[in-house]
Amino acid sequence: MVAPRPTKHESSKDFAARWLAACVELTREVRTAARQALIGALERVPTAPGDRVRPLWLSPLGEGVADTTYPLDHAAETVLGHWFEARARQGALSLFSEDTGWRHLGPKRGGGVRELADFDHGGPRIVVDPVDGTRNLMGDLRSAWTAIAIAPPGAGEPRLVDVQTGLLAEIPDSRGARSRVLHGTRGQGAYVEICDLMGRALEPAQRLQADGDDRVDHGYFPFFRYAPDLRPAIAALEADFFARLERAEGADVRNCWDDQYIASAGQLALLALGTYRMVVDLRPVVAARLGRTTQPSKPYDVAGAIVVAQEAGCPVLHPEGGELDFALDAVTPVAFAGFHGQATARRLLPHLLDTLGVPASGRPLP
Repeated sequence: MVAPRPTKHESSKDFAARWLAACVELTREVRTAARQALIGALERVPTAPGDRVRPLWLSPLGEGVADTTYPLDHAAETVLGHWFEARARQGALSLFSEDTGWRHLGPKRGGGVRELADFDHGGPRIVVDPVDGTRNLMGDLRSAWTAIAIAPPGAGEPRLVDVQTGLLAEIPDSRGARSRVLHGTRGQGAYVEICDLMGRALEPAQRLQADGDDRVDHGYFPFFRYAPDLRPAIAALEADFFARLERAEGADVRNCWDDQYIASAGQLALLALGTYRMVVDLRPVVAARLGRTTQPSKPYDVAGAIVVAQEAGCPVLHPEGGELDFALDAVTPVAFAGFHGQATARRLLPHLLDTLGVPASGRPLP
């Protein structure tokens, strides 16, 4: 297992391809470790189905830089740490994970690795959320995802606009035997591949391209409101949005379906795949309006997923209008509104902006 070495005069396209391949290898290792942790915990509790989640839920290991660390997360973070050190023996790089934040490593003369001072080392800047959707997977309820954003070399902390490549790799529950792997590189489109759990392709990779359908019903249009703290306020905005859609667009709101998927990367994967027609996460917007704090999506959850969705032709914007950009750190709250295709965005976004009371002067449309 040899890490990509930087080469002189390497093109941006070749750089992206090499590091994408290295990160795909990482996702296979993370998927194996996470599912082994899950299945091992389930096998240790041969009791009623309602009790099967307890070994993972009731034993958090502490708080990382950005979120609670459970045993399942720890298994994945351990794999990530080994991968990081292996890559750093071959060349410098910076890596962010929700457990440790940013770290900078490079090769040490005589072997091993050494800590570097900052980002200014000439290697890639990579953001990894090893398990986005930990709670779904701990409950053996639904797939989680490994979400990765790859930015080229730079002297400082990257932002979303710096991300060159996004990668999403599915971690299925204990019953799953297949995994979807989505990736997108700016200007090169997005692709999906169906793999077995060892990472072997089961079907040829397919280009992801949003369709031109602008339907306003008979599809999934979720507003994410899984937590009780902001649920009533977000639900009120959701009800207003669909009332507007019914009046202005003739939507059959009985066939505007909901889905509360506790994985921001998973939501954006489903948007890119066309399963969702729209997805809106208003938590930071509503919390700010109410003067409250909440648990929002973070940059490491969504940066790579946003690039994948955008390269599939799905506008992903700030819910109050305008392009998204944010620092790739542990603390910045991220609100977003994603639409499957430009036609969907043109039809639905004005009603979302009306719902949120955004004035006409601040409404750049896709």
